[in-house]
Amino acid sequence: MQSKAPSVSSWGWKEPVRIALGTFACSGIKAHMGGDIEAAVDAALLHYTQGLKSGRAPIELPHFCRREVDPQDAEVTLDLTVDPECEELLEREAARQGSTVSRLANHAVLIYLAELDFLAAARPQLGVGGI
Repeated sequence: MQSKAPSVSSWGWKEPVRIALGTFACSGIKAHMGGDIEAAVDAALLHYTQGLKSGRAPIELPHFCRREVDPQDAEVTLDLTVDPECEELLEREAARQGSTVSRLANHAVLIYLAELDFLAAARPQLGVGGI
């Protein structure tokens, strides 16, 4: 069976990318960024692709995480449209890592959450211990 090529609008935008997020990713988004899951995924993808554009080597997708989150098992499934440059970077990186854009997007969310968690832990707690 031949796959259908994504349609491209007059603006150059392709059809949305389906991203299924599990409970772990969603709980991290809610804890660090509130309830706007779509905005959090957008921020994570922007952060990840800016790293790719800067030449910074991305954290590789772990081999044990190369399986897609099944949309039936997902806590949230988004159909997200990203700008053409971001989409091209994600497609290229997903192909390089032998994955899909959807799986790479899920990975980018987890990386972003880990970085937010690290930054939150690194901040000194003002008023604690005589500081």
